[in-house]
Order: sequence, then structure tokens, then C-alpha cells
Amino acid sequence: MKNFIIACLTLLTLSACSTSSTGRNQVSLYSDTELNHMGVTSFEQMKKEIPISKDKATNDFVLCVADAITANVPKSAQQGEWEVVVFDSEQVNAFALPGGKIGVYTGILEVTENQDQLAAIMGHEVGHVLEHHSNERLSANKLSNVGLAVAAIAIGASEVDNKGLWVAGLGIGVQYGVIMPYSRAHESEADIVGQDLMARSGFSPEASVQLWKNMSKLSKDAPPEFMSTHPSNETRIKQLNKHLAVSQPYYLAEKNRNNIPKCVKPKIIPKPKPKPKPKLKNK
Repeated sequence: MKNFIIACLTLLTLSACSTSSTGRNQVSLYSDTELNHMGVTSFEQMKKEIPISKDKATNDFVLCVADAITANVPKSAQQGEWEVVVFDSEQVNAFALPGGKIGVYTGILEVTENQDQLAAIMGHEVGHVLEHHSNERLSANKLSNVGLAVAAIAIGASEVDNKGLWVAGLGIGVQYGVIMPYSRAHESEADIVGQDLMARSGFSPEASVQLWKNMSKLSKDAPPEFMSTHPSNETRIKQLNKHLAVSQPYYLAEKNRNNIPKCVKPKIIPKPKPKPKPKLKNK
């Protein structure tokens, strides 16, 4: 038992040995090869399970924005081309995975009003990849599970009453005190890194602020920030507004070089909602 605890503490110490581009300490237990394999495998599975859009105008628009964004991703972060797929789904979401994979749901195009707002989404998602957030989250979950296992063994060997409640309480404490704040830190970092990336790619960084104003209209019933894996919309808007002082000059430099993408957003026709089934009257 003693040797096991020492081994866990040693693992924790050795793993916290890297920093993100913003200077935040990182925990990384997986290799890039492992993460890339996970990303590619997950992406291939999604392509089998979720319908893929065949609309040319929609695909051209998304690929135009993606090409501009990924052209500014360092080769050290991704070797080779990126694969971009537009999923035909009403889900308001997009994602990027290690291994050079980007997925965009058609539902997000109803919220993004122009190329700049879609670039804000893509910049944010690619920012997660650039900062190795998948590695950190998997590593944090592994380490928290090890820590809880050690604590459960220690509690089990003690004379404390209500051992089950103590273990359950530890689980809740890790969730709200470690995992969720860790995830919120990732989201805030991806916002900032993504805003810089979109600006360097010729998209107006101010659009990222408007994007989250649009998003806030869709999430009026969001949980309190401390109970969420994401910062509140108000927090994100404030952070992005503040960071414009850094990102705006990148955009102006591209604008002066006439390096502004011209991606045409197709007209989005909302799908008709299914009519409710008539209620059967009781005889």
C-alpha cells in the first residue's frame, strides 16, 4: 500500500512537466501518437454513425474557412493535411481532434452569421488541439481515478463511520473542485488561442465576441458557472473583448496585405419541424 501511494505521487510529480502557450502548467500522460490514433479512430466511427452533408455550397463554405485557419497551424502541431467533414445534424456544435480532423455540424451554421463567426468556432476548436487539451483531460481523469482509488482504500482501512458517503463525497469534490475548473480553464484558453489564430488567418476577431452573444441567446437556462465544464457566456465575452487588444493587430496586418478570405455562406433554410401527433381523445 505504501509503495503504491509513493508510485502515484511520483507519477503526479513527473507528469506536471510542461506548459501551454499561455504559460499554464499541463499534465500529459499520453504520447502524440496515442492521441492521434484516438482522434482518427473516433472520427472514422463518427463518419459511420452521423449523416454527412452532400450540399456543395455548404461544404465549399466550411472548407474555405477551414483551409484559411489550418494554413496557420504550426507543422509541429499537425503534419500533413487536415480532414474536414460537414455533418448533417441540427446539433449546434463543431470539434477538432488530434490527428488533423475537424467536424462541423450544419446546426452551427444557423448560429454563425458569416465567415468570421465560423472562423471563431473553428479557431476555438483547433485551439484545443494546439494546446493538447485532450491529453490533459484524459490524464486528469486517469490521475483523479487513481487518487480516488487510493483514498477509498485508505478510508476502507480506517474506522470512520459512513465510509460510502465519504467516498461519494470525494468523488463530488473531485468533479466540482478539479475536473470542471480544469475544463473551464481549457475553454478559456481555447477562446484566446482561437481568437489569435482566426485573426492571423484574416478573420475579424471581433466576430468571436458577437458569436458568444449569439450563443447566449440559445443557453438562457445554462447551469451556474461553478457547476459547468464551460465558462459562462458573460465570462467568455468579457475575456474575448479584453484580448482584442492583442488579436486585433494580427488581423489588421493581414488586412493591410489584402490577405482576407472570401468565403461565401450559403443561405440556410431551416428544416421544417415535425408536426405534433394529434392527441387521442378518451371515449
